[in-house]
Amino acid sequence: MDLLQQLGWRYAVKKFDPERVIAAEHLEKILEAARLAPSAFGLQPYRLLVIADKQVREALVEHSMHQDKVLNSSHLLVFAIRREINDADIEQYLQLIAGTRDAPRENLAGLERILREFIGGMSPENYRNWASRQAYLALGNLLTACALLQVDACPMEGFVPAAYDRVLELDQIGLAATVIATLGYRAADDPYARLRKVRMPKEEFVIRI
Repeated sequence: MDLLQQLGWRYAVKKFDPERVIAAEHLEKILEAARLAPSAFGLQPYRLLVIADKQVREALVEHSMHQDKVLNSSHLLVFAIRREINDADIEQYLQLIAGTRDAPRENLAGLERILREFIGGMSPENYRNWASRQAYLALGNLLTACALLQVDACPMEGFVPAAYDRVLELDQIGLAATVIATLGYRAADDPYARLRKVRMPKEEFVIRI
């Protein structure tokens, strides 16, 4: 399968076929692509929620500019940043590194210092901005995986994060909704599916130095 051909095939779906559901095998590959996305220090200061429950999604439609794709897509995904990362979280991550790589924990003293200085040196606002950008890296990986598997997707910022937090009770688990994506298959009568993708010419987009 040609990468560029599939990226040209994908578009931000406006109307999903509510009868088509993503195969479990494909969904798990898409979620794994998000998990394997690049992340600063590997910290992954976000989580990915998979919302399949129709009643929950019905409750979220009004908080999503009344976009019916939140309900009619196969799955709704919510990228939610962690509200904070504390010393215990850093220690847990260092233990994960040591266990995964079969390395002594004491060998990570330098990384521990860097992480504590980096996280501790950010204001709450700077932390939220940084964590959100990390989540968008994962979203990019996810969208590419969808294209390669010929699963349609639409990234969305048109929603009320605080309302999502309330409906999904994210504050109880230390998370805050940041960006969402609907996944599924384009409806046969989605007019946007027949439109040519519009992007600036490569000669204008790419600046070679």
